[in-house]
Amino acid sequence: MLSQFKAYEDETMDAAIEAQDLGISRGRIKANTVIPHMTFSVETGSVTGLLGPSGCGKTTLMRAIIGVQRYQNTLTVLGNPAGSRRNLGHIGYVTQQASIYPNLSVKANLDYFAALNPVKIKDQVDAIIDVLGLAAVAHRPAAQLSGGQRGRVSLGCALVGKPELLVLDEPTVGLDPVTRDDIWTYLRQLSDTEGTTLLVSSHVMDEALRCDAVLLMREGALLAHDTPAGLLRTAGTETLDDAFLALIKAQGK
Repeated sequence: MLSQFKAYEDETMDAAIEAQDLGISRGRIKANTVIPHMTFSVETGSVTGLLGPSGCGKTTLMRAIIGVQRYQNTLTVLGNPAGSRRNLGHIGYVTQQASIYPNLSVKANLDYFAALNPVKIKDQVDAIIDVLGLAAVAHRPAAQLSGGQRGRVSLGCALVGKPELLVLDEPTVGLDPVTRDDIWTYLRQLSDTEGTTLLVSSHVMDEALRCDAVLLMREGALLAHDTPAGLLRTAGTETLDDAFLALIKAQGK
């Protein structure tokens, strides 16, 4: 029998993201409510998975967090209201589609984004290229790269300046298992060794096992906020896919 799901809480937690009764609507003439109300927090230095089926509101929520989507009520990011100019240079964002210039080389793409950053970090570009395994293609135009390589370049562009918060929208979608594993290994290193806070969205439930905590969404609502082990234990299931289905049934959705 399914136990009651509870929000994951840590009384000692230092939050990088805090949402209180957050609401998000899109459209000005006829507003379409995407997220009616949502309350959660993301621990500083943690890897938090934002999981749920396509169209559930994950990307809209991420856009609000990085400051390009209007919202209602309270959304605090790095101690400031979401969208605050004080957060410029402290947040990295990776979109679903690689946001890079196809005619520029790998290194030129990173140099360009480094020049846009208010923090002088040109010396970081070569280090990022090396750690992401792009040295062999550093001078190759992005248009000639594989999908996995373009994804790494996009991630590298978000890493310039060593952001405190890294928001990644389905960074592993369409990638082969080896590349996906390499990216997740690197993301864990950012959290474990650099103290970077990561919010990573996915519709692949098993990727939640790589995270410290999971925000589980469906149709604009937060169904659960817990550790991966906590979700499995509460649902009494062996996989997160089954836990998700059990939660939906328990809430009559």
